[in-house]
Amino acid sequence: MGSLPSAPIAPSETPDETIRRLTAELHEALEQQAATTEILEVINSSPGDLAPIFDAILQKALRLCGATHGHVFTIEREVGRAVAARGEPEFVEWLLQREPVRPGPGSIAYRMAQGESVIQIPDSTDTDEYRARTDLRELIDKSGVRTTLGIALRSEKGLLGVIFVNRREVRPFSEKQIALLENFAAQAVIAMENARLLTETREALEQQTATAEVLQVINSSPGDLTPVFDTILEKAHTLCGAAHGIMMIREEEKFRTVAFNGVRQAFVDAIRQLDTMRPPDGSGPARLIQGEQIVHFPDLQAESFLQNARPQLRRAIEIGDVRTTLMVPLRKDGAVIGIITAF
Repeated sequence: MGSLPSAPIAPSETPDETIRRLTAELHEALEQQAATTEILEVINSSPGDLAPIFDAILQKALRLCGATHGHVFTIEREVGRAVAARGEPEFVEWLLQREPVRPGPGSIAYRMAQGESVIQIPDSTDTDEYRARTDLRELIDKSGVRTTLGIALRSEKGLLGVIFVNRREVRPFSEKQIALLENFAAQAVIAMENARLLTETREALEQQTATAEVLQVINSSPGDLTPVFDTILEKAHTLCGAAHGIMMIREEEKFRTVAFNGVRQAFVDAIRQLDTMRPPDGSGPARLIQGEQIVHFPDLQAESFLQNARPQLRRAIEIGDVRTTLMVPLRKDGAVIGIITAF
């Protein structure tokens, strides 16, 4: 938070100049305090919703620091993306629509992941990274930024992201402006941690509720597995954000599909043709039988085992438009007796 100015008189200042300087410093400190208070108010009024908080931080940061562009870059599982931005509308739209990226060596986010907290680049077009990296050069050229300041968003869990502010001329940010941005970053981290805790609490309650509902179906359907399987699939897909999926039961070396959720009839018919076939080597069921705890295909249609698989399997995957796939086994005494899938 900005501190009130002290009163020493510079040797070269006249009394009138000292008064004007102190008045300007007081005005600046009061503006910073007001901005900090307003951001805290947004945090208190938007529990769990980070969008208005990030936008308020950027709005205050650009105005008080004399910056033309700014964005908040969040990092999760070593992959980052811009989640809020201010500046020219065309650039903001382009930035927010970019695909998530893994920060490359030498980038600000990469350096911060190694431990740095404040990084200022006086001229973004005069760096080795700018000359070597096409993606960074595209970002800088499209925005026209020159001086860049990055402030780490860091908690006990590690690097959460970066606040960037930029100027379109070569004019480094002052120590006071850097201190203000560090204060804003601390507030952003508090908001992100609060949002994480709220999300974890909500997810835990949703999982507990889903478990209770599955148990109710089990108790109300003794001997009838169909409603149990249907309920398990529906709850699993809802909680995992899956579009659709199936449940299979193992019968010797083959799998029979016993439940579907969110799939078209053409996909059901195609899957039924596979019930009499042994899963090919490299497929999810085969890998689970061999001992893997879960199988996760980022893009099932790109997997090499499909090249030698039966046409019926490739056809089913195409009909269902199955891409990212998660398979979790049902085990008894260490043996796989079934599989829950999410597509």
